[in-house]
Amino acid sequence: MTGFVEKPGPAQVPGLVHLHTGKVRDLYRNQDGNLVMVASDRLSAYDWVLPTEIPDKGRILTRLSLWWFEQLTDMLPNHVLSTEVPAGAPADWEGRTMICRSLRMVPVECVARGYLAGSGLAEYEESRTVCGLALPDGLENGSELPGSIFTPATKAAVGEHDENVAYEEVAREVGPETAAELRQATLAAYDRGREIARERGIILADTKFEFGWDETGDEPVLTLADEVLTPDSSRFWPAEQWQPGRSQPSFDKQYVRDWLTSAASGWDRTSEQPPPALPAEVVEATRARYIEAYERLTGVPWS
Repeated sequence: MTGFVEKPGPAQVPGLVHLHTGKVRDLYRNQDGNLVMVASDRLSAYDWVLPTEIPDKGRILTRLSLWWFEQLTDMLPNHVLSTEVPAGAPADWEGRTMICRSLRMVPVECVARGYLAGSGLAEYEESRTVCGLALPDGLENGSELPGSIFTPATKAAVGEHDENVAYEEVAREVGPETAAELRQATLAAYDRGREIARERGIILADTKFEFGWDETGDEPVLTLADEVLTPDSSRFWPAEQWQPGRSQPSFDKQYVRDWLTSAASGWDRTSEQPPPALPAEVVEATRARYIEAYERLTGVPWS
């Protein structure tokens, strides 16, 4: 069994209807029909939502997403309407809330990669492909790819694996025109983000976007949704320490993954037992990585 170690109960807020508790975010609908997204401090790894939270993580993700939405606004519309905290909401929602336009979501995780890591590396080592795309021989862990590639995945429920799929399967699922639009938008946003990150000494190795259709106008408009280019949805590596052929130091939750699979945790990932609580030093080191990513990317001190 996988999923939440202990699933949190939703906050009861006047005028809001709770829709869903995800791995990190809680989703509500307000009386105007808009979505209220609240980013928690929860952390997920290996299909488990861990029992230990990372202080300020939800606020960091929210503030960084808002910053990235601004960087991409000339190329892609996004779903954010405001950051106003609804009346009667818990005080803790301050800084972690986004009021968003309700979209008809596309059932595809839109992943872009510029470097070989994670599930892409595993597939490459087996078949010299990623999502059916042939790649040259001689690549290794952390290698830069010849060009950015679109490697979509199916969306998974809590406790289940996202599954990488070929582009042709996406075209069958959503239609060839939508698939082509998703690929173009994903690669354009990734390449923009990759260039901005590079200027700040960070390698954006890969990232995941979510899109939906805004149907409020005469024609549906493909719109960027959820979080964007955060340490939860991306692999960020310090450029000065990049060295292909090994696992890269990172600003994301890889530090937690590494601890969970180390002897120190005492956890068997292949068992059905939930992962243990994180020790204080792992929590603080993870929080520091999230903060450093935010500060290096935005140029603004975290407070």
